[in-house]
Amino acid sequence: MEKFIDYILQFGNLNKQQIDLIRSKGAEIEICKDEYYWEAGKTVKQIGFLTDGVIRVFYYNNKGEEITRYFIDENHLILSGNTVDEVYTPSEYLSAITDCTLVVFTKKDWKEILDTIIGWDAIVQKIVTKHHSEKITRRSELISQDGTERYLDFIQKFPTLVNRVPLSYIASYLGITQSSLSRIRKNIR
Repeated sequence: MEKFIDYILQFGNLNKQQIDLIRSKGAEIEICKDEYYWEAGKTVKQIGFLTDGVIRVFYYNNKGEEITRYFIDENHLILSGNTVDEVYTPSEYLSAITDCTLVVFTKKDWKEILDTIIGWDAIVQKIVTKHHSEKITRRSELISQDGTERYLDFIQKFPTLVNRVPLSYIASYLGITQSSLSRIRKNIR
C-alpha cells in the first residue's frame, strides 16, 4: 500500500485523513505467475495498481494466435473502462508473467474515494495521461522500425523487462517471430 500512496503523492497533495481513507479502502492481493488479473468477456469489478511484478496484456487474433499488446510493470494503475460507473467487459486478457502484488479497490470503494476526496479525479487524470502518453510513444515507433530497431528500442525503453519476460512474448509485442528475434539477438551481441 505504501508504494501506491508514495506514487499518487507525486501527482497531488493529500492530507492524513485522505490517505487513511485510501488505505482503508484498498487491499493488497497477490497473483501467481500465469494467473489472470482479468479475462476477456468477464466483467471487471476492481481498479488495480501494480506494486510488484509484470503483467502482459494480450488478445487472440482471428487465427487463434496470442498477440501481446503491451506489458504493465510496477507503478502502473490498471483502470477498467472510462468511468468508475461504466460496466467494463474487456476484449483482452491480463496475465501475470511473474508473481505480482497489486493494491486493488472495488469500484464502489474507488467511487467513494472519488466522491470524498476533492482533487482525486485530477490526480488520477494526471496518472492516466502519463501512462497513456508512455504507451502511445512505445507503440507508435514500432510501426516505422525494422525488427532489429524494434528490439534495440525495446531494450532501451524496458531495460528491466528484457530478462523478466519470455522471448516469445517480446517477439509477439514486437510483431516478429521468435526465430527472427533469436537471430536479431545473436547478431547484436
